[in-house]
Amino acid sequence: MSKFLMGVLQIDSQADKKANLDKVGCLVDEAASHGAQFVAMAENIHYCGPKDGVFASAEPIPGAMSAFFAAKAKQHRIWLHCGSIGEVIPGESKLYNTTLLYNPRGELAARYEKIHMYDVEIKNGPSTRESDTKKPGHKIVVADTEFCKVGLSICYDMRFPEMYRIMALQGAKVMFVPANYTLFTGKDHWECILKTRAIENQCYVVAPAQIGKKPAFQAYGRSMIINPWGVTVACAEDRETIIYAEIDPDYVNQIREQLPSLKNRQPGAYVWPAE
Repeated sequence: MSKFLMGVLQIDSQADKKANLDKVGCLVDEAASHGAQFVAMAENIHYCGPKDGVFASAEPIPGAMSAFFAAKAKQHRIWLHCGSIGEVIPGESKLYNTTLLYNPRGELAARYEKIHMYDVEIKNGPSTRESDTKKPGHKIVVADTEFCKVGLSICYDMRFPEMYRIMALQGAKVMFVPANYTLFTGKDHWECILKTRAIENQCYVVAPAQIGKKPAFQAYGRSMIINPWGVTVACAEDRETIIYAEIDPDYVNQIREQLPSLKNRQPGAYVWPAE
């Protein structure tokens, strides 16, 4: 399998949807001109404004936003992972938090609706109920690319290791975790959890993140790319930027052969407790 260059956008999305997408377009152009063959962006890439604008900023898929992303992928002949956007669900009062993945022909290769809703109340920290505006998805998604299979997830999903193990067993060698992570939890948990997902599944983890002050919290940033050995091979500074790293699917094979923890599993011993 051939190596490829991954570009990860770290952006400070705010309440102006057009300005956000204009900025995304410029950053995608820059990443492509740098030679990135695969470009990934953060959660809520289109809008990080007040709660009363969440629905107005969302769109059905297909729609203008998805057409914009498709055109960018086709223009540069790259794989484009669109972080996540708010998706209008016909006949529903809530939205999906949806990832879109486009191939170099501008075709929709995969989509994923965020499964785990960020409903938390942290003492002396931010309290959030994502389920007030979003509806959870129910399908784990692994997509084929010409490089390797990739797994799709969004932000809070990262705290549920079962999901990533399933993606690894389905053949994913790269797992995406676009996020809008809080500084309060991020300073202690972000890199630790991402490295754990990479090590236990022996895969690359690509984590594009929001940066900047949001209405309810300070975003942590620190977008990063972690290799299958658990080494952070690229990490963003605390500003809008692009980071790059070479992804080598054969290195995943090498690690999985030398330290065969996935092969050494004993599924027959894992009796799931009743819930």
